Amino acid sequence: MNAQDMQHNSAMSGRILLVDDAPENLRILSESLRSDYTIMFARNGTDALRLAAGDPAPDIILLDIIMPGMNGYEVCSALKQSERTKDIPVIFITAQDGENDEAVGFSLGADDYVKKPFQVSLVRKRVANQLEIKLYRDRLKDLVNERTQQLQVTQEATIHAMASLAEWRDPETGNHIQRTRAYVSALAEYMSQQEEYAAQLDADTLYWLNLSAPLHDVGKVGIADAVLRKPGKLTPEEFDAMKEHTVLGRAVLAKAEQMLGSNSFLRVASDIAYCHHERWDGKGYPRGIKEDEIPISARLMSVADVYDALRSKRVYKPAMSHEKASGIIIEGRGTQFDPAVVDAFLNIQENFCQIAQDFPDEQN
Repeated sequence: MNAQDMQHNSAMSGRILLVDDAPENLRILSESLRSDYTIMFARNGTDALRLAAGDPAPDIILLDIIMPGMNGYEVCSALKQSERTKDIPVIFITAQDGENDEAVGFSLGADDYVKKPFQVSLVRKRVANQLEIKLYRDRLKDLVNERTQQLQVTQEATIHAMASLAEWRDPETGNHIQRTRAYVSALAEYMSQQEEYAAQLDADTLYWLNLSAPLHDVGKVGIADAVLRKPGKLTPEEFDAMKEHTVLGRAVLAKAEQMLGSNSFLRVASDIAYCHHERWDGKGYPRGIKEDEIPISARLMSVADVYDALRSKRVYKPAMSHEKASGIIIEGRGTQFDPAVVDAFLNIQENFCQIAQDFPDEQN
């Protein structure tokens, strides 16, 4: 489609909101535009804002400046501050011809400025131009949204594939991956409602925590079968070898992250894989970092991972009740675990019990 066709199509589907307190001005503008556009009217700023936020919304607004009550500058400012109306083009049509009037209009977000008295042909051309620009912008926005959705699906598929590989290598995980992901999400959601953690646990972080949590043990793909699949407790030497899964997990994810950039979606997953065995008191591994040095994603996973290990049956131990497991979590408050995460756990422990019931292991 060429530019002329797009301009014609935008004209045929355009909905214009005319805002002016003078009926004669509304009549002149309406008569000059109604053959090609659907016309809406407002005689004050309050009505203009109501119609602009309505359904269907206008595609463009022709706005006078001098009006009783809310003037055109105030209307334009309010339009541009609202998510619902900020993308609607605004053309000022006014008798204001001071040296700075036009500059003020553009500074508030207006897209064009026409001085009275105006030529009808000029107004029609300015309207058509702004609708054409809006059409291009809307199509670009749709394309970006489509590509973003495709990228999101690719990211999710990558994480699921890597998590499935780790699960396949460790025969005892069962539904461990599903449970720990649900535990972490529940803890993060609860803490995100607290002012202290709202910025760290924003909507994007909550999404990536939920998606990345299954990769916390991805490093186990590099652990020898003799250690990973041993049907019993590990010797100290074997346990040292098992500890390496944190380093290996980070290495696996870091290599992928290098290809995607330092701000890639794997950053959260890398933090979890590397640091989920660190302790609040600094006595964990692999680095021995403590307190807030540990990424909050890993501090959340630490509680989720230990709780699930305690509740799960193994060849060398029976499954523990929620009461006993929660008692051990409480004992670790301020030593093994972040006190704030333990407090969150205590406030939503009924959720943990439900999650354990929803994702049982076959042997339990």
